[in-house]
Amino acid sequence: MSQVIVGFPTTLTYYLHYPMWKVFFSELGCKVETSPMTNKKILDEGVKETVTDACVPIKLYHGHAVALKDKVDYLFIPRMVNVDSDKNITFCPKFLGLPDMIKASIPNLPKIISPSLDRKSGHYYLYKACREIGRQLEKPASLIFRAYRRAVSIQKKFEKIMVQNKLNPVEGIDYLFNSGSCSERPDADLNIAVLGYPYQIYDPYISANLMSWLENHKVRTWTMEMVDYSQLQKYSGKLKKKLFWHFSNKVVWACYHYLDQPHIDGIIHVTAFSCGPDAMVDKLVELECKQRNFPFLSLMIDEQTGEGGVTTRLEAFTDMIRYRREQQG
Repeated sequence: MSQVIVGFPTTLTYYLHYPMWKVFFSELGCKVETSPMTNKKILDEGVKETVTDACVPIKLYHGHAVALKDKVDYLFIPRMVNVDSDKNITFCPKFLGLPDMIKASIPNLPKIISPSLDRKSGHYYLYKACREIGRQLEKPASLIFRAYRRAVSIQKKFEKIMVQNKLNPVEGIDYLFNSGSCSERPDADLNIAVLGYPYQIYDPYISANLMSWLENHKVRTWTMEMVDYSQLQKYSGKLKKKLFWHFSNKVVWACYHYLDQPHIDGIIHVTAFSCGPDAMVDKLVELECKQRNFPFLSLMIDEQTGEGGVTTRLEAFTDMIRYRREQQG
């Protein structure tokens, strides 16, 4: 009997949960196939298959699903609902409805594995989701439980590695599955916090190689994944009311955190065109930076974003910070 192949699109939850699911499916005896990194073909396919008013991350996800559908036995598309201790915080509607959107939009799909990850369903919500997946793949209960334990362990290790070694998710995944060590960073004279949803920041195609450009121009980048979630939560009382969305809260809290770090020279917020939660977050971050007279740049991305435009704005922003430092002596 041939090995079952499970497709995992290289976008959205990939950047934060791929290690856990890769290990879980591997422990069940499955092969995990990821889609290629985003390119023009994937983006064009996604735009073609998605409703017009969808945000660019959803268009990208459709493109990645198309890239995988003829190569795998199953597509893994979890329904992300709630993973916070606060039951009022949820993922935005695009995560909640993603499996249904893919089914309705793309023809000739393989079978879809779409467990619901909802902490409101109880403390063992993750194990329940893993058990549901294992049963769909017709695996024995003992194997499912071992795979679940191993998956949780690797996820904790992944998150710990990012915090302790100050790595972003792409570097953390490479550390876990490839290098086993941290690559040496080039010299930098600026420290900039790059905030935003991970599936926007770390996708080099849609972000116009933002992170690479900064590193190549002597900028050390700092992200919200480098801060333990419990540390970020300490800033939850800064707003009179928490936001409804998981990633939105993390971005705002990370903004407060990095504003309190004396080594940080500026903040860049990456936002997606037509994303409602993102628009609110961008304004909150902008106002907080403005109140503290702190260098801030908002970069909005969509399927039309060109590298030249992003590069010009980054050059102006980093030059401004360096000039400001010189003037302050």
